Amino acid sequence: MNYRHAYHAGNFADVLKHAVLVGLIEALKQKATPFCVLDTHAGRARYSLQSEEAEKTREYTAGILPLLGLAQLPSLLHVYLNVVRSFNPGTGHGLHIYPGSPLIAASLLRANDRLMACELEPGEAQALRAEFAGDARVACHHRDGYEAMRALLPPKEKRGLVLIDPPFETQLGEFDDVLAALAVAHTRWPTGCYAVWYPIKLRHDAEHFYRRLAALPFGKILIAELCLHEPNSALRLNGCGIALINPPWRFDTALAEILSALAEALRQSRYGSHELRWLKNEG
Repeated sequence: MNYRHAYHAGNFADVLKHAVLVGLIEALKQKATPFCVLDTHAGRARYSLQSEEAEKTREYTAGILPLLGLAQLPSLLHVYLNVVRSFNPGTGHGLHIYPGSPLIAASLLRANDRLMACELEPGEAQALRAEFAGDARVACHHRDGYEAMRALLPPKEKRGLVLIDPPFETQLGEFDDVLAALAVAHTRWPTGCYAVWYPIKLRHDAEHFYRRLAALPFGKILIAELCLHEPNSALRLNGCGIALINPPWRFDTALAEILSALAEALRQSRYGSHELRWLKNEG
């Protein structure tokens, strides 16, 4: 697997992650008070689906593309698709640009909301800064996202979301980094909402992550999984998941609709599966 996101933009993992991101931001907007989004691994904000990288893998053809022609979808998926379409005017059901998480988040923020986007890779960080030049709501940081969680939390708004979407270049070692960062985050902002994207290749690796995640002192952790293949091979991305810590009230109901619709729309074989369950639901 090549970890440069240009190869994977708009794939099924992006679709799940970004649909959940849209749902979380829309839930935060139900209150009038401002909120902050911290994107720890922001990338370059937008990706060309006509680039050499995207054309080499064409992963978007089994991700975002099949959704564009569908009408019977949950309302939050329509919000997500309309955001994607807004960067592709006049292309019908085709796509030229796929927005990354910081661009999706910024497009949904209100005037008084705020985005902090972190990216460590120099070229991606430069593109990120260029994307948001002149947008006072967005602060771009060329820094390690885990370090940023220690330095920037809690946000001054005391309300918001942390999106943790690492590239998993170190494979299982990335889970260690995620869990360590969340342990520190709990000491700084225990009531914050955290969304963690992770790959699913082997079932036992995912279950090991869940056991360690459940041991953290957060009281509410919701797990959403979408698998296109059986999670029985370390050689490919068989599925992915989102772990939601302190999700908004009743967000599990909205997420159940999103997950079911995506599983149906993106199904590749009879071995596909999806699951939504509370890992912890205390208090």
